[in-house]
Amino acid sequence: MRTIEIKNTEGKLLFTHSCDNNTTRITLEKAVSEHTNLRGADLRDAYLEDTNLIGANLEGANLIGADLEDADLRDANLEDADLRDANLEDVILIDTNLTVADLTDAKLKGAWLKNAVLRGANLTFTDLTGADLTGADLKDANLEGVYLDGANLTDANLKGTYLRVADSRTN
Repeated sequence: MRTIEIKNTEGKLLFTHSCDNNTTRITLEKAVSEHTNLRGADLRDAYLEDTNLIGANLEGANLIGADLEDADLRDANLEDADLRDANLEDVILIDTNLTVADLTDAKLKGAWLKNAVLRGANLTFTDLTGADLTGADLKDANLEGVYLDGANLTDANLKGTYLRVADSRTN
């Protein structure tokens, strides 16, 4: 039997789960299935590839360097989350709230961000190659040095967005 605790950035216990062969992924999916409020969760460098986090409340969570490749975060709340250097390749972020989230240097190749809210988000040097941002709200977002090769921005709100696209020939 292995017990894993999920704590917030101040060390307060948010959720605990015990089972044979337990992992952070199993514990997190259990917390989400029980509608646990994971606001401020400290999940830096967590291996969460292919994790089901639909509807999760990860507002203000620390996900620096986390591996969320192929994860499903539809309808999740990641407002003010720290996702610097996170691997979000092929992640599903449809209808997800990423308001003022920090996605600096994140990898979002092939990510699904349809109707995602990224108001005021920091996407500096983020790789959005092949990402689908159809209908995304990027109002006042910072897209300095972003990679957008093959990205779909149809109907995206870019009002007030700072956009300076990186030269794809240098990556």
